[in-house]
Amino acid sequence: MPNVERSRGIGALVTGNLLGGVAIASGIAVGGLLLERLGGTSVAGLGQAASVLGAAVAAVPLAGVAARHGRRRSLALGYAIAVLGGVLIVTAAVVAQLVVLLAGLALFGVGQAVNLQSRYAAADGAAPGARARTMSIVIWATTIGSVAGPNLSDVADRFGRWLGLPGLTGPYLFSVVSFALAGAVVAVFLRPAARSSAPARNDAATNGARTGDAGTSARAVGAVAALRWAAADPAARFAVVLISVAHAMMVMVMVMTPLHMQHHGMSLQLVGVVISLHVLGMYALSPVFGWLADRIGAVRTACGGMLLLAAAVVLGFVAASAAEGSALTALALTVLGLGWSVSLISASALLAGTAADHVRVPLQGATDAGMNYAGAAAAALAGPILAAGGFRAVNIAAAVILVPAVAAATAAVRGGRAAEGPPVDRPQGTTASS
Repeated sequence: MPNVERSRGIGALVTGNLLGGVAIASGIAVGGLLLERLGGTSVAGLGQAASVLGAAVAAVPLAGVAARHGRRRSLALGYAIAVLGGVLIVTAAVVAQLVVLLAGLALFGVGQAVNLQSRYAAADGAAPGARARTMSIVIWATTIGSVAGPNLSDVADRFGRWLGLPGLTGPYLFSVVSFALAGAVVAVFLRPAARSSAPARNDAATNGARTGDAGTSARAVGAVAALRWAAADPAARFAVVLISVAHAMMVMVMVMTPLHMQHHGMSLQLVGVVISLHVLGMYALSPVFGWLADRIGAVRTACGGMLLLAAAVVLGFVAASAAEGSALTALALTVLGLGWSVSLISASALLAGTAADHVRVPLQGATDAGMNYAGAAAAALAGPILAAGGFRAVNIAAAVILVPAVAAATAAVRGGRAAEGPPVDRPQGTTASS
């Protein structure tokens, strides 16, 4: 892709992620509270579960649309679905219908799938030694929107009430506008020429030429076959497992934090600040982590991400045991965001460097689906766990989720990936045995 086309494509992805970040974070800050109002504490986690389930279901079809018709149509379609979800959420709050609310939250979650898949759109046209950094720039763009979103919750709630809407629906009005703007930016500025981000192309810097169009590669195998391929490769298996584990841990703890804080008398404003710090940890240092993954290797960086995740749940457990734990809770959520960021960027870069050409697109879609299915399960379990054992039990459960990633990391390191230098520098389409 010519430099000007590539720059315009990255700019559209960055702007879309920024606006999408506003939309997603505005809803996250109040979603659990809205569910609790309509159905009680035990169903509060179902809101985030519905959202991540929607993202999971959408991940593979969106990857298919991208392969057949290009990233622009895929991303714009996803944002349009998320707008519809936001409208349904507001409608459900007005008519006090829990089922409609859950359906709206599921469609709303597609926006998260779009923001996540944009990292692949950025990376596929990047040089092998810069994939992680390119991904991280697009992910970093979410920082501004995601930090601003929760802090707009109070203002948006007052605006919604001024319009005569029920409490906690105002933030979703902001989300609808932000998703609509993100979709418009992608549709207008991510031109068809920017489809170097279509996954089924060998990197020109590595191979010197194209080896086929996106549709051919995407049709080569299905999602299940791609996951079978990854299961036989220690590094790819580690990447797939870590992305799901990190997301499940993050969702389980994050979605219950606003409830834990409100149950202990903390204000909605303080909840917004803590969620903002968490989201800041998720995105603000993304370029640093991308550089680190390119510099020292994705496997080593991913192992550091697991250490941060472990530290976060320990801090969360201590915060839940403290008499006045607002500062510790904020620290725990910030570290949790950092661990998620390191894990996602390094594991995504590892996938981009290890996945063979014929499985790259379906494996990307299947991995994102898996991470969201894991997040949905974690969110669904989080409410009953909080109701039964409090916030300490939530952090214990999150620590247990980390175990499969530790096992997968051990296998990847034993396979010699960590000792080979940056794994993402290996030519695409090669494996350890080639």
